[in-house]
Amino acid sequence: MSLARIRKNDTVIVISGVDAGKTGTVRSVNVKEGTAVVDGINVHKKAMRRTEKTPGGLIDTELPVKLSKLMPYDAQVKRGTRVKCGEKDGKKARVSVKSGKAL
Repeated sequence: MSLARIRKNDTVIVISGVDAGKTGTVRSVNVKEGTAVVDGINVHKKAMRRTEKTPGGLIDTELPVKLSKLMPYDAQVKRGTRVKCGEKDGKKARVSVKSGKAL
């Protein structure tokens, strides 16, 4: 079984597009479509009608981003990094190529 490059709760950096250079935490990953929802990235306004439960108005929502535009963020190097398969405590783990530390 292969290890996923980007998983839920990872910190990632956007490498291309309007939000290039921004970092955020992954909230969900859809492997089938190849997308992920990241906090504060790809934010769009959505008009909501007022109901008994919600006040309505313009609401900010995060839309999915393609996984190819995201790269795991290495806090030690303060840049994006590629991921390779390695070992940590005798188990399979994702390892940063730049710093050599397990993610």
